[in-house]
Amino acid sequence: MTISVEIKPGSVRERDLTSLENVIGSHPRVGQSPRLVGPNGDATELPAEIYELLVTVVGHLRAGNGVSIIPVHAELTTVEAAEILGVSRPHLIKQLEAGAIAFRKVGSHRRVRLADLLAYRDRQDAEARAALDELARQAEELGLYD
Repeated sequence: MTISVEIKPGSVRERDLTSLENVIGSHPRVGQSPRLVGPNGDATELPAEIYELLVTVVGHLRAGNGVSIIPVHAELTTVEAAEILGVSRPHLIKQLEAGAIAFRKVGSHRRVRLADLLAYRDRQDAEARAALDELARQAEELGLYD
């Protein structure tokens, strides 16, 4: 079962965001784990990673950004995958057909695992950083930096 949650910008009321910030902003006492307390008063201990995720989500909502939570094993359409990468669908399809990103076909439709898409994005980011580092090194060698 694939679960996807999307919170659109502006869909959470200002006072609710403030309440959430107050709850997650008040760090637990030393030696105490963060907890989620339900409406019936039952408390569930939260792992630090989940706590940090909630802090990040509320921060994005406060900034007016929408938030989507998609399981890493989820399969995406080419439209969804292109949107995540911030590229056009035709560009994404060229990358798929060139073998840069793994995919499978369901009938005539391509499906991309989110994990594969994120791995591709991470490789692209690393290559871009390496290229920038090399340009900076060359500029320094040529005395273009002060």
